[in-house]
Amino acid sequence: MRQCILTVAQAKAKIEEGRKLLLAGDENVLRKLPKGNWIGGTIPYFITHDQGGMMSRTALFATDISDVVETMEIVRYDHNNLSKVFTNGANHAFSFIIIPARSIAHLAFALNAPRYQDFGKRPLVGWISGVHLDELGEITPKVYNGTTGAALSEGALVLHADLIPGKAARLGIINLFEQGDGDSLTFPVDGFSARDVFVNGEKDNLAAYITRNKLDTKLPLVAKYNGIMANTSFQNVDDISEEVTFYAPVFKDVVYKHARPVSSYETAFKEHLKAKQQITEDHIGFSCNCILNYLYSGLEGKNTDPFSGPITFGEIAAQLLNQTLVFLEILDDSQ
Repeated sequence: MRQCILTVAQAKAKIEEGRKLLLAGDENVLRKLPKGNWIGGTIPYFITHDQGGMMSRTALFATDISDVVETMEIVRYDHNNLSKVFTNGANHAFSFIIIPARSIAHLAFALNAPRYQDFGKRPLVGWISGVHLDELGEITPKVYNGTTGAALSEGALVLHADLIPGKAARLGIINLFEQGDGDSLTFPVDGFSARDVFVNGEKDNLAAYITRNKLDTKLPLVAKYNGIMANTSFQNVDDISEEVTFYAPVFKDVVYKHARPVSSYETAFKEHLKAKQQITEDHIGFSCNCILNYLYSGLEGKNTDPFSGPITFGEIAAQLLNQTLVFLEILDDSQ
């Protein structure tokens, strides 16, 4: 595999060669590309090996999977049939998914993926496409099907892939956070926003609770479900409407705790990366990192070796995640 920054001309050349590519870039760049064996999503932020974190309106981030993927098929799903994504991917080595932020499909996947049939049967990795932060609410995130040339602002695109013989795929997650020692929080309904919360079983208003306790909203809520610690990151706390919005949903009756503080966001991230030094760039089939990690860790100009990739509005490793780095390893069958 090869992860790198490409110009439009370089990307066109690779597409015309028949290379199989996972692409990320600004909408104005992606729409210039010819049809071919590629799938892409909109975002102008990347982590690169050479330049570290960067924003570019003219460059593309490319992951070339040609040397390890034997066959691939790109399938469009909408919110009604997205529940079949694991079943359809069950006979493939892995599936790669991109969903536009705040689309109906994004909401459907975020709320329901753990309940989909055959959940986790084969690796599903991917990301939520976004826009430049100055264009939030003005520009619609999109996904691109390179095989047809279609650009979509609604639905999901999934690349179902078969690896060359002797290879296997494995998901990985880097999460800085664990549950703190504070109150247990549960919610009466699933959703991307909440007013009511039960604090150690007692009903309260969540916005008032956060303000009263001076919670650091750079630290997410953390819950254990589906065998992993998963974060729900804060988007906004509105004391006037008494509503709190999140970048990923909270789930009814799941126990959340505010994350344990980290002494330095940047230092904690570096320490977690050190623990993954046994993973080499050659084995990384794809990786992506959260826009909140990019902002809070000050990753502009800094690298996260051996990982590089798009900076996203949400990460997918079987289910929607926040404030994580997710990656797909391509290994020998014996590993």
